[in-house]
Amino acid sequence: MKKWLIPVGIIVVVAFAIYKMAVGFYNTAVDLEQDSKTAWSNVESAYQRRADLIPNLVSTVKGYAAHEKETLEGVIKARSEATKTTIDPTNITPEKMAAFQKAQEGLSGALSRLLVTVERYPDLKANQNFLELQSQLEGTENRINVERNKFNETVNKFSKHIKKFPNNFLNGFIGNFKEMPRFESAPGSDVAPKVEF
Repeated sequence: MKKWLIPVGIIVVVAFAIYKMAVGFYNTAVDLEQDSKTAWSNVESAYQRRADLIPNLVSTVKGYAAHEKETLEGVIKARSEATKTTIDPTNITPEKMAAFQKAQEGLSGALSRLLVTVERYPDLKANQNFLELQSQLEGTENRINVERNKFNETVNKFSKHIKKFPNNFLNGFIGNFKEMPRFESAPGSDVAPKVEF
């Protein structure tokens, strides 16, 4: 009668070990996924900070360079496009990431054209409000880069967790966690721009 206790005990121990492993995998995957979503929110927050600075920058430039209407309107339009392109952090796909990056690149290009235009106005370049806004914009661009890198790091941890053995099997049975896309550089950014004087 006691002989059946040994196999039952082994089955119980193995079942408990599998249960603990599955719970550990799932809870860690949830934590890492939530960290990735928070990191994405921080990316969007940094981009929003840039978008919030643009109206003040445009207003300051407008006072000195009113006839640069086309450039100023381009910045305002690009800002509008960039702010309406958002991604739900629970559903980040490569396609949505590409659309988001394209909208942000459009805004970056418009800002670059605006700052090139500013070079023609020495009084504007010396204006304290403009200098402060330009400094804030530079700091925000740095923050955007930092937040994008943090996002990629958290997504990398999450992806490695769900893809490693035996987690990949457990994910198929209990989790169905999907890998998130990462930020990638814009096409052509690996080629240095030509600078001509």
